Amino acid sequence: MPRVLTRLAIAALALCTAGAALAASTTASTARSPQVARSTSIKGKINYLTFLPKNYSPRGDKVPLIVFLHGSGERGADLEKVKTWGPPAIVEKDPDFPFMVVSPQVPEGEWWDSYQLKVMLDDILKRYNVDPKRVYLTGISMGGYGAWDFASRYPDYFAAVAPICGGGIPRLTARLKNVPVWVFHGLKDDAVPESESARMVDALKAQGGNVKYTVLPEAGHIQAWVHAYNEAGLFEWFQQQRKQ
Repeated sequence: MPRVLTRLAIAALALCTAGAALAASTTASTARSPQVARSTSIKGKINYLTFLPKNYSPRGDKVPLIVFLHGSGERGADLEKVKTWGPPAIVEKDPDFPFMVVSPQVPEGEWWDSYQLKVMLDDILKRYNVDPKRVYLTGISMGGYGAWDFASRYPDYFAAVAPICGGGIPRLTARLKNVPVWVFHGLKDDAVPESESARMVDALKAQGGNVKYTVLPEAGHIQAWVHAYNEAGLFEWFQQQRKQ
């Protein structure tokens, strides 16, 4: 099988383990959720959740934005699934989260489309009072692949990027050399090999990129993003990054 197809096959299986956790954690009730369902139509329609920080005002100070890309286990037509991991899970419990969060959803059986994400982001930047110098991108597993690809193809949008348990096309990293990148991967990941992230990090370093790589020796697939979002200080690091 060609290399690209092999990597796509790896990523397509990426959240098999997480799927079981998703089934156990999804709740039936959505009452009083702080996140709002929206959609943008580009080559079809992309649905997404939005969370607005408490200090958001259409005419006040501009707010920072995190775009979160989920993994393969959260694909479908039910936005509740997107709340399983990462920022959309955090804001369900933390109304004081200081970022706007946009969390799109991929339909069942499909893959992240970077152009579609770009058009969605353009729409978000028009609709909301977002600081264009403080737009951040992160994703897990399939979403880690999506984050690498989206940021590599449209680097001018982002102040910083954090792909977790992902991979991508190393030659595209040349476009990211001026964007701070923090990569996470578990060495015991049995869904996406750690070498997928390592290849991207090595390629970005060869381009003189601003990249740091956290390899967790004892972590598997899910543990890598639990660490990144809950223990590593990623959001504080985002707050320190501003697009020039």
